[in-house]
Amino acid sequence: MFDLIAGREKHLPSHATVPLLLSTSAQAAVIALIFALPLLFMTERLPEVPTMMAFVADMPAPPPPPPPPPPAAVKPKQATPKPEAAVQQNQFIAPVEEPAEIAALPDDEGSDTGVPGGVEGGIPGGVAGGVVGGLPEAPPPPPPAPTPTPRTPVRIGGQIKQPQLLKRVEPEYPPLAVKAHIQGIVILEATVSEDGAVAEVRLLRSANPLLDREAEIALRQWRYSPLDLNGTHVPFVLTVTLSFFLEAAS
Repeated sequence: MFDLIAGREKHLPSHATVPLLLSTSAQAAVIALIFALPLLFMTERLPEVPTMMAFVADMPAPPPPPPPPPPAAVKPKQATPKPEAAVQQNQFIAPVEEPAEIAALPDDEGSDTGVPGGVEGGIPGGVAGGVVGGLPEAPPPPPPAPTPTPRTPVRIGGQIKQPQLLKRVEPEYPPLAVKAHIQGIVILEATVSEDGAVAEVRLLRSANPLLDREAEIALRQWRYSPLDLNGTHVPFVLTVTLSFFLEAAS
C-alpha cells in the first residue's frame, strides 16, 4: 500500500484507452438496440406496396379527312347589248342622220289629254283654270245654340232690394162683395221674370173668393224694373198684400 502511495507501483491497466473503448462500444450497442427494436416490430405493420399494372391499348383510328371545298359559283356572263337593242329600248335617242320626213306620233286612244300650260304636279285630265289641290270642303255647320237653362228665382229680402215698381193696377171691389159687406186682406206671392213682368201668382192668404180673384187679376198687370245681379237680369219672387175695406157711411 505504501508503494502505491509513494508512486513506486504501477496501476493495472497502466493505460486508460481500453476502458474508454469498452465504454464507448457498450453505449453504441445500447443506442443501436434502441433504434433496431422498433424497426423489427414495425416492419410487419408497414403497408404493402401495390403492384404496378400497365394496360396496353390499341391506337385509335385516325379521323376521316375533311370534305372537299364546294366549287366556286360561276357568275353568269352579262350579255352585251347590241346597238340596235339599245336603240329599241330608248326610242328618244337623237338620230345620227337627218331623217327625210318626221312621222307624227300615234295618239293613244282612251288616254287623258293634258292642258296647255298645265301646272307642274297636276292631275291628268284636270280642268283648265282649276284650283291646285281641289276645292276646299265646305265647313261644317255651326253647332246649335245651347238652350238657356231657366234660372231659379231669387227671393226679395235681406241684401236683395225690391226693384222699382213701374206700373201698379189697383184691384176692383166686386159689387156683390160691397152689397154683402165682405172685407179682408189678400196676401199673394208673385214671380217676376227677367224683364220685370209678373209671370206667376200664388195665393198665400185668402179673404174671400170674390176678393182673391180681383186681387190676382190686378197683380198680373203690375210691372217692375229688371233685377240686376252681377250684370245679369234674374227673376225674383216677392210678396204682395192687397186690402179690401169699405168706407163707413157718414
